Amino acid sequence: MTATYPGAAKPRYLPASRFSITGFGFYVYLLSDAILFSALFATYAVLHGATAGGPTGREVFSLPTVALETGCLLTSSFVCGLGMQAAEHRNKLGVMAMLAAVFVLGAAFLGLEISEFSRMVHQGAGPDRSAFLSGFFALVGAHGAHITVGLVWILVLAVHLLQMGFSPSFQRRLFCFSLFWHVLDVVWIAIFTFVYLLGMQGA
Repeated sequence: MTATYPGAAKPRYLPASRFSITGFGFYVYLLSDAILFSALFATYAVLHGATAGGPTGREVFSLPTVALETGCLLTSSFVCGLGMQAAEHRNKLGVMAMLAAVFVLGAAFLGLEISEFSRMVHQGAGPDRSAFLSGFFALVGAHGAHITVGLVWILVLAVHLLQMGFSPSFQRRLFCFSLFWHVLDVVWIAIFTFVYLLGMQGA
């Protein structure tokens, strides 16, 4: 308990650091994103059997392509972790290499996903074909949109590092990006499991 007798020194409360405030705010954002993806997963779960006589997941999904996408994203998440260690040691070359590698792997993932979407649309399995495909494109497309934002974020971080070095603002932004990218990795694992794997089994 805090002392209350006369003459007792009043307790001091130090203000939170800018890093802590930024981190807290970004965690709140990630929670809102979790709500978004939860709603999209729930929508897909309800609609995944509503094919309206159209193609099912077993007929349109390409598991080898999706496995390659997964490999790109998992590898990029590992490299991102290595880059955070490089940032702790103020290794500018290491961080730049991490940003470049994550960008290339993320762009490869996005390119494969866009190619998959294009193939499905040309096969007559676009989002307007059935409720199942609408739910699929909404969920996977939302994840792809987040990856696109992440790629733009990487470019901004690279320019910031080259111009200002390891400034406090760069450290905050890099920390938030790392959280963002790892969360996208977790979301993709859920998509890979519940959308593609179960879809290929006809669940």
